[in-house]
Amino acid sequence: MNSRSGKVLLPALLLALLAGGVAAQQSDKQKKVYRWVDKDGQVHYGDSVPAEYAEQDRDVLNRQGIKVGREEGTITPEEAAVKAAEEKAAREEQKRKLRDRVLLQTYQSVKEIEILRVTRLELIDAQLTIQVQSLSNLRAQRAQVERIASHYAPVNTEPGALPLPDEVAADLERSSNDIATQQSNLVRRREERESIRLAFEADIQRYQELRAVKPR
Repeated sequence: MNSRSGKVLLPALLLALLAGGVAAQQSDKQKKVYRWVDKDGQVHYGDSVPAEYAEQDRDVLNRQGIKVGREEGTITPEEAAVKAAEEKAAREEQKRKLRDRVLLQTYQSVKEIEILRVTRLELIDAQLTIQVQSLSNLRAQRAQVERIASHYAPVNTEPGALPLPDEVAADLERSSNDIATQQSNLVRRREERESIRLAFEADIQRYQELRAVKPR
């Protein structure tokens, strides 16, 4: 190898060695050291946790032995169920506190809640009235189509009765679908009304508890 080629290869070799050193350092930093305590109180350390200690919670240490994190061990289905129940209870408690705060910040008296309840229910009732009338109109239209269809087979069983025209058959199907849709909408709106009514009742009761107001 001549001097010129050596000068060319030497920097490349140094770069390769440096890159390898950096990679080794990064790999070393990525390695974890675990510390856990078994059921007898014995402290253990290791790069990995043996299967018999998989259920143990453990600390994650860096190479200097400083705690940098914590990992939970595997849990049994029973433990998972208990944890899920506790988390759900915590969420419900948080929601309850938020609801209480909103009630106290929004209303100055039970009367204000009652007034809003009346307004909301009256709005729903007006919508229900429109939907009931719409359903009645759809049923009247359906009856009219059925009267037309009665002149044709198969409803008309007289000899020589013409088959039901396609447009009349389509009107029958469309009217059936429209009535079913409107009935479903009516049921949902009534359920919505009941849900609103119950929600206001619960808010009034809770507000009375928070304000120590005697029920009227």
